[in-house]
Amino acid sequence: MGTGIPAAARQRWSELADAINSARVSYYQHDAPAISDDEYDQMYRELVELENLHPELASGESPTQTVGGQKSEMFEPVAHLSRMYSLDNVFSEEEMNAWLDRVEKSLGFVPDYLCELKIDGLAVDAVYVDGVLKTLATRGDGVVGEDVTFNATYIDSIPARLTGKNVPALVEVRGEIFFGLAEFDRINEEQLRIGAAPFANPRNAAAGTMRQRVDRRLEELSAAEAAGAKRADKARADVEHAINRLNNVQLIVHGIGAIDGITITHQSQAYEILAGFGLPVSPVMSVRRSNAEVLDYVSHYGIHRHDVSHEIDGVVVKVDDLDLQRQLGETSRAPRWAIAYKYPPEVVRTRLLDIEVNVGRTGRVTPFAVMEPIKVAGSTVSMATLHNAYEVERKGVLIGDMVFLRKAGDVIPEVLGPVTEVRTGTERAFVMPTECPACGSTLRPEKEGDKDIRCPNARSCPAQVRERLFHLASRGALDIEGLGVKAATALLDCGVVADAGDLFLITDADLFTCEFFTRDPAKDESGAQLSENAKTMLANIHAAREKPLWRVLVALSIRHVGPTAAQSLARAFGSIDAIANAQRDELAAVDGVGEVIADAVIEWFSTDWHRDIVDKWRRGGLRMADPVIEVGDQPLSGLTVVITGSLPGFTRDSAAAAVTELGGKVAGSVSSKTSLLVAGESAGSKFDKAVSLGVPIVGAEGFTALLESGLAAALLLQVQ
Repeated sequence: MGTGIPAAARQRWSELADAINSARVSYYQHDAPAISDDEYDQMYRELVELENLHPELASGESPTQTVGGQKSEMFEPVAHLSRMYSLDNVFSEEEMNAWLDRVEKSLGFVPDYLCELKIDGLAVDAVYVDGVLKTLATRGDGVVGEDVTFNATYIDSIPARLTGKNVPALVEVRGEIFFGLAEFDRINEEQLRIGAAPFANPRNAAAGTMRQRVDRRLEELSAAEAAGAKRADKARADVEHAINRLNNVQLIVHGIGAIDGITITHQSQAYEILAGFGLPVSPVMSVRRSNAEVLDYVSHYGIHRHDVSHEIDGVVVKVDDLDLQRQLGETSRAPRWAIAYKYPPEVVRTRLLDIEVNVGRTGRVTPFAVMEPIKVAGSTVSMATLHNAYEVERKGVLIGDMVFLRKAGDVIPEVLGPVTEVRTGTERAFVMPTECPACGSTLRPEKEGDKDIRCPNARSCPAQVRERLFHLASRGALDIEGLGVKAATALLDCGVVADAGDLFLITDADLFTCEFFTRDPAKDESGAQLSENAKTMLANIHAAREKPLWRVLVALSIRHVGPTAAQSLARAFGSIDAIANAQRDELAAVDGVGEVIADAVIEWFSTDWHRDIVDKWRRGGLRMADPVIEVGDQPLSGLTVVITGSLPGFTRDSAAAAVTELGGKVAGSVSSKTSLLVAGESAGSKFDKAVSLGVPIVGAEGFTALLESGLAAALLLQVQ
């Protein structure tokens, strides 16, 4: 290395190169990542920046000059017919634009781009000779991979023989082996059940599955059966387990290498031809003809990444014309004609500092993880649910562990499991408390065999009262803006309310007694003033007095009664009194209710202090009855509506409520029974599904017409 390079830079380069190479070994050869993808990306980018400052550092030893991954010694080596490259990454719209500008500058014009999803899987190379699968290999170091052809026998999505017309004498295809999200979750449940560590991501689950030596296990089983050995049963179970995993592996083809017998000019054309041979290709790949269209594709799947049945961590953008690809060429590790736009990470690694518990509105005591704050999926996370003590034990996490953390979409962050390889011996087990941390009551399960334990002090446990206040203000209940956790805590701490029943009896004067709801006067004001949050809360409490009956039922925190059951009860009985006095059989007979919910309703109304809350709400002016309307008389009766994307003036919950309040049913997925799809901005895969099934589609204008004038009016505004 050059003598002009500062010693600190040389030292940092060495540290980064060693750390990246070590991470690659763990990731590619052992299928057990020791760091998160985000940590790896940050180190790699720092290495690139360091080498940009000091180009002499970028020797052939650098990870920036080599393809990640090495062949293992478990399998026979397979030399790829043409080299498999990695992809360079970008992480922002600015970086994406810079790459697009470089391509345009190199070519002198803007080419067509093929956009597809970046699947979180294992890259493989399949070679077909005269239409018959000859080899299936992992990427390895890009030149030589591992022979996993035997395992392909058990993977339905990898055809043993190509079909269709004009099958070439030779074709080498590249693709991604992966598990769908539902199967990945099932595998991790199985891992935990047998006492094994869960996989950090679907890619590692797929890699671990493909690297099973099923051929050797079959040999061991044959030998054990021939010898009548006792271990034959275990060997048979091992084989069945391995084959079952392979049966559920999927493949999507996303590239082509060597070829003899057909002429292909474009990447998109290659996909059409490969699909005709029976090879699975992406159903959502798209050719985009401008930089803006590329960015639209990237943005769309950034919003709708969870509408896809498998894990993705970004989008791959490729120049579509193969001649232009050859003109742009490659670096030592990546093509210049393709780039991966990576979304914010959804699986990261952080330290589990402690496990604490909280008490919910029904008394359920739930452990939660307290972690070193870390950014995941675009937001900083420091806490994650652990559900119950059994779940903590099942996942095998200890206080002090380094853990993998996942956040998918809008769900609560979840601890996947520990990184056992970095334990120091100072970690300790979590012990569930025996007393309520909020009121000191002895905790116990509600009934024998329950995994959850609860605080029995339902009426006056401060934590339960606070959570019930917060719940009744939620969007799914009375939707009272300004009444969050802090405001609910202040109302209780200041003695403004004793329970949820007092909420609709509070006055401006009551709030002046609590500093949380006041502000200092301005120059032209005398005395303390109500804060803007307090004014907002009071205005929304007033508006909540006119909310429909079903929202009142949800706000009461009756176990098992969510919006769907509440709407059914409100339609069937029309008033709170009719529901409170109904017999069990009458309640259970209501569509969408049943015996469990009926029992919960009867139990709730049989408690005196629960009835006191209803009486206080009645005195506070809350509406306790809706007109009883026959289901068939409601304007949207019998319709099943699916809502996707964003609609001006509506949240997802309020849009659904608007439909159900008119007698319609809102479903979560499109099927042949769907009456109408309402597609707002950034509508996802549900739009495509509706088109394929011939389901009518309307936008925001059509949704307004649906609510105001019914289905016939909405259908006049169908999206073409």
